[in-house]
Amino acid sequence: MAVAKPIRFLALASLCMIFYILYILQKPSGKGSLSTGPPSNDPAAKYRVDRSFRDPNLDPSGEPQEPLRRVVGNNYAPDNLESERANATLLSLVRNSELDDMISSMRDLERTFNHKFNYPWLFLNDEPFTDEFKRRISAETKAQVTFDILPKEHWATPEWINEDLYQESVHVLEEKGVQYVNKKSYHQMCRWNSGMFYKHPRLKSTRWYWRVEPNVHFFCDVDYDVFRWMEDHNKTYGFTINLYDNPESVASLWPETLKFMHDNTQFIHPNNAMKWLQDADHRPDNFKRANGYSTCHFWSNFEIADMGFYRSPAYTQYFEHLDKAGGFFYERWGDAPVHAIALGLFEDKNKIHWFQDIGYQHIPFFNCPNSPKCRGCEAGKFTDGELWLHQDDCRPVWFKEAGKG
Repeated sequence: MAVAKPIRFLALASLCMIFYILYILQKPSGKGSLSTGPPSNDPAAKYRVDRSFRDPNLDPSGEPQEPLRRVVGNNYAPDNLESERANATLLSLVRNSELDDMISSMRDLERTFNHKFNYPWLFLNDEPFTDEFKRRISAETKAQVTFDILPKEHWATPEWINEDLYQESVHVLEEKGVQYVNKKSYHQMCRWNSGMFYKHPRLKSTRWYWRVEPNVHFFCDVDYDVFRWMEDHNKTYGFTINLYDNPESVASLWPETLKFMHDNTQFIHPNNAMKWLQDADHRPDNFKRANGYSTCHFWSNFEIADMGFYRSPAYTQYFEHLDKAGGFFYERWGDAPVHAIALGLFEDKNKIHWFQDIGYQHIPFFNCPNSPKCRGCEAGKFTDGELWLHQDDCRPVWFKEAGKG
């Protein structure tokens, strides 16, 4: 039996409508899209702590808000004693054996930022630098370069650390798969970066630092003075990557922090980031194994920060409390969670800034903005490692609790 033309027309129209709806549903979200979730074909989505999270780095972005201090004439020339540079340095703790990797990092940062602003470099080591190290490093920049050694008392294992207990702790933590725990120099480095670096004689009169490690990469042109931006916008700390830590390495860090907080409530800032530090919803196993700490932290191999924060009574007393507790050696407390907890408790969270525009990599993680100023970095890429590493991204929690700064 023939189907009437109106019926055939309605059927065809319905079929077209179905295809159109399917097209809209499957179309990847992008600029102008109402969707805020990740792309539907994103294989890493199932590993993220928040599966609805859409990486802001996928969307076009630019520089932070004005005012921005830029190069005009010779205002940032290396030999200009009246330059507009802030009281700041580029800081590296590095060994002689890391020379090639340090030069790689330095070339990236000079190319993207410092050949314009000429901030001084300070290189520190626990042993004297070789002549080759100093010669090759100095050839990479027009800016002032200083080389120095760490005071022995800043690097040495404290006298109150029991060597037998330390060795026993190493054995226990090795069985739990904690990295680097058998390297005493790693424990010493974490302690130094937590509470000693800003006490170095070369830094005593310096306010700002940008921490630069060997074998890191910078991908984006930075055409404004980041230190003056921090000053002008009343910021304390800047980061690029925000991660979860191994809870086995910091099992007693939060309990010790609670002890300190109990006796020093005057240091807790009213606009703190406690919810970020104590988030139990996204990685509940981490929260449980770290005894109440989410293990979220700013990955401190990149830091642009005001050393005035570390020199404050709150941080000074907090570090002294942790140092006496021994966790830098009996566990593997890193400077990243120590800095993060202190900032999350003692500082206004609005003074912590995500440098979205600074493209950065420290293996295996990235900060890759969607910007014409960037080269060699895929927008929105978080890691080039295994997909499960996406579960270590704590930015969704930070953005929810503190915004983007």
